[in-house]
Amino acid sequence: MEAVARALAAIKARDGAINAFTAVLERRARATAARARRGPLAGVPFAVKNLFDVKGLATLAGSKINRELPPATRDAPLIARLEAAGAVLVGTLNMDEYAYGFSTENSHYGATRNPHNLEHVAGGSSGGSAAAIAAGMVPLTLGSDTNGSIRVPASFCGVWGLKPTFGRLSREGVFPFVNSLDHVGPLADSVELLARAYDAMQDGKRVAGQRGLKGLRLARAVGYFEDNAEPQVVERVREACHSLGVRKTVEIPEAERGRGAAFIITAAEGGQLHLPNLRTRAGDFEPLTVERLMAGALMPAAWYLQAQRVRRWYYRRVKRLFESVDVILAPATPRPAQRIGQDTIIVRNREILARPNAGLLTQPISCIGLPVICAPVGKVDGLPVGMQIIAAPWREDLCFRVARALAPRAAQAVAPTVSF
Repeated sequence: MEAVARALAAIKARDGAINAFTAVLERRARATAARARRGPLAGVPFAVKNLFDVKGLATLAGSKINRELPPATRDAPLIARLEAAGAVLVGTLNMDEYAYGFSTENSHYGATRNPHNLEHVAGGSSGGSAAAIAAGMVPLTLGSDTNGSIRVPASFCGVWGLKPTFGRLSREGVFPFVNSLDHVGPLADSVELLARAYDAMQDGKRVAGQRGLKGLRLARAVGYFEDNAEPQVVERVREACHSLGVRKTVEIPEAERGRGAAFIITAAEGGQLHLPNLRTRAGDFEPLTVERLMAGALMPAAWYLQAQRVRRWYYRRVKRLFESVDVILAPATPRPAQRIGQDTIIVRNREILARPNAGLLTQPISCIGLPVICAPVGKVDGLPVGMQIIAAPWREDLCFRVARALAPRAAQAVAPTVSF
């Protein structure tokens, strides 16, 4: 009960500056906390990206159009599982409209601000999910990740985020974006809480298993993943790898083609999903979203089919890497969070669009559904940057072994520098 009361007080005091929450469920939270359920998450306050069904609320998915939906009649199963483990839902969180973005600059609900520097974005599309943790309002949230929407904001805000293997966690009661690529997962202020939440959402199946790095074959990704990240970001990742004793390097083959396939699949499936509303009420969409959805809806079917073929081919290429390594470590974002409203960024002396290219290093992994933990590994210019801990399908346990080994070092990137 005390942790929930502290969370509600923190939201009241801090969210005016951050704009992470779209609904605060104080009455429900206090009633749930008063029932004092036991469990591995007993009393832990949490919040969810507003594309999860919450009983009594319309499932917004960051949109204006969805305000007209009837209220959900029950909670999404993952919310129910967390509450069965003792956690307490306190609210819903801001996001990019329909999860199509990497910045949470939402014209309907306002931009979510980065707790480390309020002039900068929190990342997206699960920006509210990461910012709420970084600002100390709640220790645990749920997000979704299609092309990097858990890992980008986790990196930008200096928190822990897990994108599980594709299909590992239920998407029932979650508003879709791209059925071929959508994942859901937790973000947290510590590795241990991330693991407990993940276990609870699998009906208590343990991922902890063996601890320590003994026997693990670790490698740092070079090539595409270093060529498309700023030198200071690469240095933070190399320092983290050095602390883990990583000496081997690997190159993930054809990562650029994998990302290209993800772009086409995302645009095509997203456009088709929203085609009826695009035809009749395009003006009610977010300006940053509507043109990309329209372009995707008009995409030739042959392009989409070829992208799916490339995706399968790319998956087989990457999977072979795990015959010689167990875990691959790579930067999560090309650089720290850009300023709110900033259209372009500089990466390796190249000027590129800011919003789509925040996912430059996450999309090649999302495309093939591998499990990834994003870990904070330091700061660049006062803003956090993260590292992807990538394993073979269904080997989240290996990601957690590395994350636990990294946790003491990662603490420096977690605490925000803004006073509320």
